[in-house]
Amino acid sequence: MSTTSSSPSGDLWGHPKGLYICFATELWERFSFYGMKYLLLLYLTKYHLFSDAAGLGVLGSYASLVYAMPVLGGLVADRFIGMRKAVTFGGALLVLGHLGMAVEGDAARQTADGIVRDDGALSIFYLSLALIVVGVGFLKPNISTVVGKLYPEGDVRRDAGFTIFYMGINIGAFAATLLCGWLGEVYGWAWGFGAAGIGMLIGLIFFQWGQPFLLGHGEPKDPGRLSQPVGIPGLTLERAIYLGSFVMVAVIWQLVQLTDTVGTLLDVMSLAVLAGLTWFLFARCNKVERERMFVLIVLTLSTVIFWALFEQAAGSMTLYADRVTDKALFGVSLTAAQFGAANSFFIFSLAPVFALLWTRLGKRGLEPSTPVKFSLGIAQAGLGFGALVYGAQFPNEAGVVSAWWLICAYLLHTTGELCLSPVGLSAVTKLAVPSVVGVMMGTWFLASAYSSYVAAQIATIAAQPASATVADSADALAGYTELFSQLLVIGLAGGAVLLILSPLLKKLMHGVR
Repeated sequence: MSTTSSSPSGDLWGHPKGLYICFATELWERFSFYGMKYLLLLYLTKYHLFSDAAGLGVLGSYASLVYAMPVLGGLVADRFIGMRKAVTFGGALLVLGHLGMAVEGDAARQTADGIVRDDGALSIFYLSLALIVVGVGFLKPNISTVVGKLYPEGDVRRDAGFTIFYMGINIGAFAATLLCGWLGEVYGWAWGFGAAGIGMLIGLIFFQWGQPFLLGHGEPKDPGRLSQPVGIPGLTLERAIYLGSFVMVAVIWQLVQLTDTVGTLLDVMSLAVLAGLTWFLFARCNKVERERMFVLIVLTLSTVIFWALFEQAAGSMTLYADRVTDKALFGVSLTAAQFGAANSFFIFSLAPVFALLWTRLGKRGLEPSTPVKFSLGIAQAGLGFGALVYGAQFPNEAGVVSAWWLICAYLLHTTGELCLSPVGLSAVTKLAVPSVVGVMMGTWFLASAYSSYVAAQIATIAAQPASATVADSADALAGYTELFSQLLVIGLAGGAVLLILSPLLKKLMHGVR
């Protein structure tokens, strides 16, 4: 069949046409997600006059929940409603959530009696965050699953297809951070958040239009089961799932405001998972399986260090860009939120380089083992903060630091990410016992969720009070330098410990690369 055929079946440019539907949907979903990510803390601290600690608390609760929810969303889709309906429902929740964030309300103001805030607008804001958390939970894991189903088992194009799909993620993130970051800080927060919502709406419309090209993939395993009643007249299983999702929205609406409670829940979940995995290792695994699973658990735990450093991007690094950075690059004045685009830019610029590097090193027998790659990733995250610590020694006449030091930090964080993130996802599939691959993938995302919470807590080391003024922020550079100095040490120490352990871990992997 011609590659330019308009029929649902057949290929386009060497890949299933459905790939490009998923590519565009994910591009716009990431556009909406990253369009608000780097604005969130700035909006709370500059418009609603939250203290840094309070704003970071909200950011940490939101980020940890948004990383944890895909585990549940993937389970519901796989067992009940299928990936297509999950993506559609999740996209609709995301549109509502992002557009709800465009409701600014009145700006907070300092009075003799304290700070007066628009509580109604903040209530809508928290509800919007809850809608986004549940929406991402339904959409994020399932759109990727649809991509995989488009390729027959053993199809050599699968990896290339996921590479194209991954490019959509980063193109969406890059464009959104630049556009929404500019709109939000220059024209008003509602413009930035609203643009993110419109982006998700475009993605949802495109996904619905492209259904024929998905060739029925992602449909529920047992459609008839969804229409069965569940005890209440008129309430089918499918409706009960959607109703339960809105109950979950209501729960998260409250949780996102309760940072300590979220932290406690993450602690309990993490301990429960570790206890369950420990039992599984000794009760259900043979010696080789047990040792490989042990390596995977160690690697997963080590990612908490990496992501806790990496996720400073939307927290302390964004505030650093706003308060103590000369934001001019190539004669163009950027907004603080726009600096977050550096990560996506370096990802799609350097990912092919790293793929080629590992391949060529592998042919020469010089490719580092997975534990060594992890140690390199963690160390580079630390070195990124080293660049900021060093750059802080050279402020200009206005007392601010050149933007190039921040760009250098993002570069090192991205090279660290390329050493750890794709390698880690591959390690889960290779080291996990086949019967618990899904559980281990969920554990991987739980570690990311925990890291986001930890990242926000760490960032409070350099926190400023809600009443801080421009004059008060004169000491901000010293505060951020103290924080980043500690993160430099944590990154280098974590990388060094894992590097020392890497020969033992490699041995316990029993030949798995």
